Amino acid sequence: MAPPLPAPEQPALRRRLSTRIIASSVVALLVVLAMISWTLWLSWQLEGSGGAINDAGSLRMRANLVAVELSALRAMPDKNHRDRVQKQIQAQDDTLALLKRGNPARPLFLPDDKTIQAQMSLVLRIWQDQMRPAALSAMDRTENQRYLDHIPEFITQANQLVSLIEKDNSSKTYLLRLSQGILIVIACIGMLAMIYLLYLWIIFPVLRLQHGLSRMAAHEFNLRLPVESQDEFGVLTSGFNSMADELESLYNDLEARVNEKTAQLAAQNKELAILYDMAAFLNQPSDIETMCQGFLDRVMAQFNAEGGSIRTLDPSRENLTMVVSRGLSTAHDNAEHCMKADGCFCGTATRSGEIVIGDIRQLDMPHSFKCAEEGFRSLAAFRIQARDEVLGSFSLHFQQTRALSVEERHLLETLGQHLGIALENRRLSAKARQLAMVQERALLAEGLHDSIAQSLNFLNLQLQLMDQAIIHNNRQEAIEILPLLQAGIRETYQDVRELLGNFRSKLTKGDLLTAVEDTVARFRRQSSVETVLITEGLANSPLAPEQQLQILFILQEALSNVRKHSQADKVEIRLENSRDFRLQVSDNGVGFDQEEASRRSSESFGRRIMHERAQRINATLELRSRPGHGTSVSLCLPAEERQAA
Repeated sequence: MAPPLPAPEQPALRRRLSTRIIASSVVALLVVLAMISWTLWLSWQLEGSGGAINDAGSLRMRANLVAVELSALRAMPDKNHRDRVQKQIQAQDDTLALLKRGNPARPLFLPDDKTIQAQMSLVLRIWQDQMRPAALSAMDRTENQRYLDHIPEFITQANQLVSLIEKDNSSKTYLLRLSQGILIVIACIGMLAMIYLLYLWIIFPVLRLQHGLSRMAAHEFNLRLPVESQDEFGVLTSGFNSMADELESLYNDLEARVNEKTAQLAAQNKELAILYDMAAFLNQPSDIETMCQGFLDRVMAQFNAEGGSIRTLDPSRENLTMVVSRGLSTAHDNAEHCMKADGCFCGTATRSGEIVIGDIRQLDMPHSFKCAEEGFRSLAAFRIQARDEVLGSFSLHFQQTRALSVEERHLLETLGQHLGIALENRRLSAKARQLAMVQERALLAEGLHDSIAQSLNFLNLQLQLMDQAIIHNNRQEAIEILPLLQAGIRETYQDVRELLGNFRSKLTKGDLLTAVEDTVARFRRQSSVETVLITEGLANSPLAPEQQLQILFILQEALSNVRKHSQADKVEIRLENSRDFRLQVSDNGVGFDQEEASRRSSESFGRRIMHERAQRINATLELRSRPGHGTSVSLCLPAEERQAA
């Protein structure tokens, strides 16, 4: 597999496309802002000049108003006319002062031109030095001719001031229009320049890369793009060329790689087929020897081995015992195996015929090694293992030198695990059958409880008494014993029939009520005890078959005790299947002392059996009895212990 492509290096900051775009945008922004600021300043100057033109033009009007008010004062010299003259003079002073200092807030100010400033000073001087003193003098002497003589000159100079301001305003208006035109030209040129730069910097490289990709898609893997810049697109183009080199290399050896992958898949499929075939064979029912023979034959055929053997650990887990072998002599079968330092072991023939090996659980396998005995040059041995427990080993013998690959060793290890699991399953099945036999014997022991044992003991005792009576020729006593023997035999026969009926009991879903009714009917036939059966809710959710069977056995045992021991003439059976399942068997018999009965273990065997059956289904069983007050057996199966039927 080709090595991964190196990560592309980032271009220097000054060569990056982002740097150029940001720098160009900043320059364009600064130019535009400068032009806009210039036009705003011109507009502000024009507004101030316009205000100055208005106020300068009002100087002529106010000079004439002062003359008019002086004429009115001369015609009617009173305080009101004097105030009006004073007001007009003050208004003229304020206008001249405002023009001189300006007011940026309006805005109003004279242009910053020396000629205009000199003309303004002249107008102000004429007013302050000539006209204002003349107006004040005319107010006192009611003589305004002197003031009227200065008006033409003042108006002429004021007109000159207005003309100068208007001329300056016209030039600034021209500059404003020119600036706006230049701004439009800059915007158009800037847009065209930006489009050109974007095409040159971004669109053209992208189109070139797109064209390269389309040719690459057409399997032109020898295509290389020219690297014309050192920005991001230059790095991207270099990466494209590196990718083209890699694709060309991959394409050139693609067929070899496909063949290699195909061979790997074929090997894996072959391994899976071997494992599947072996698993299917090992899962077939057969004894251990037949299974091991089939396993060894398949493994030898698969790996072309000329010999092989399977050994398992004995119960002491110290020695290996030969199970099957193929292609090996007896001497080779009886080879002694010795541990090596690296965990391998080799076989050497011994005269004793005994195979002795160290603890096979310490073997570090698989390994292959050579053995020169009987023409075999190579021997490979592997564990037979189930989970973490080593059960034995199997070996393959080759007449030629054979070194197993990693895949073959792994396959043989897996096959050894499959064989180990199969062996363990066979052993577990044998243990399960043995356990089932033990359980059947336990059930038989529970069935052959004290009823039959006590009956036989009673019969044995009566036979001994009859034997003594016959020896002593006591015919009357023998006649009295005979009915007892007949009654005991009949009772034992009934117990045996009842026991056989219990063994044949097998319940499925919903069979409990039918089985209970059959048990009660059989009890009525075997005894003269009045029997009352009360059921409630048995049609509800049924119990699991195992729980039903144990409950039926407990009922049969309770009724058997009533028949044999209670001397009752009435028994009541109540079954309730609600949230909890309850069974109660009550009789009106003679009862018994529970403490005394518990001390007589030989007579409490039946009660112990009922308790054991209740414990199997996690139910609680309670026996209540007093001498002369009958006996009650109560069983309760809690809802949380109920199993799905």
